[in-house]
Amino acid sequence: MRFDGRVVIITGSGGGLGRSHALELARRGAKILVNDLGGSLDGSGGSASAAQRVVDEIIALGGEAAANSDSVATPEGGEAIVQAAVDAFGRVDVLVNNAGILRDKAFHKMDATMIDLVLDVHLKGGFYVSQPAFRVMREQKYGRIISTTSASGMFGNFGQANYGAAKAGLVGLTRVMALEGADYGIKANAIAPIALTRMTEGILGDLAGRLAPESVSPMVAYLAHEDCAVTGHVYSVAGGRIARILVAETQGVVLPSVSAEAVRDNLTEIDQSGDGHADYEPLALSEEVVIVAKALSNAV
Repeated sequence: MRFDGRVVIITGSGGGLGRSHALELARRGAKILVNDLGGSLDGSGGSASAAQRVVDEIIALGGEAAANSDSVATPEGGEAIVQAAVDAFGRVDVLVNNAGILRDKAFHKMDATMIDLVLDVHLKGGFYVSQPAFRVMREQKYGRIISTTSASGMFGNFGQANYGAAKAGLVGLTRVMALEGADYGIKANAIAPIALTRMTEGILGDLAGRLAPESVSPMVAYLAHEDCAVTGHVYSVAGGRIARILVAETQGVVLPSVSAEAVRDNLTEIDQSGDGHADYEPLALSEEVVIVAKALSNAV
């Protein structure tokens, strides 16, 4: 699966997962815009050297790459990142939203700055880079957008209310981009990776040696390729294990008389999944409305 002639933007690719993605796609012929602010794990500071080091690695492999150190956290920065790719290579075929920071703290102790900074980089960054890239892709009738969500967003994690909320928001953004891009050859998907990076050092225990960033990048390469057959999906990716994460709902119950007491008395059936109870996986609001309409019709 080659990427000859394709142009790829990867945010936060000065190290960790982003660097691994950049090298994987460059080996397959892609031209890479390596974006990295070069800041610390909490988002402070900055240096152009992180992005340039990865560019140098790609060039040493015989590939093509350009460095960029604009921030994803502002509309101007997002526009500048996409424009840098267009200026360097003439187009944008793939965007990998990978940039991220951490400001962990128990929810009741988390201050507004910690919330704002994490939302700015992860969630708003997803908006600010994806939107100008989406416009370019829409004009050329082709594109692939891969966003990096997290198990913290899909399932929750203590001390990461800001990070989890931002990562869950990226799933909603991905689903909408998939719907709005469908008629223009644009596919949008997300990954929830677990890998040994500076964000996860010291928390993976015995698994650390099996969770190299390089085990995640092949999935990104597939989702970035023209052969990608899915859109609007989210995948857990870790150490060679890949699984689809579903946003689903139970069959539910239509209450003949709606009251708090009726909810209490029917909660087991409302929550029941599997065991002969059909689960639904609506892929858009319109499909959810159809499910609700059918249930209400059958209950009459």
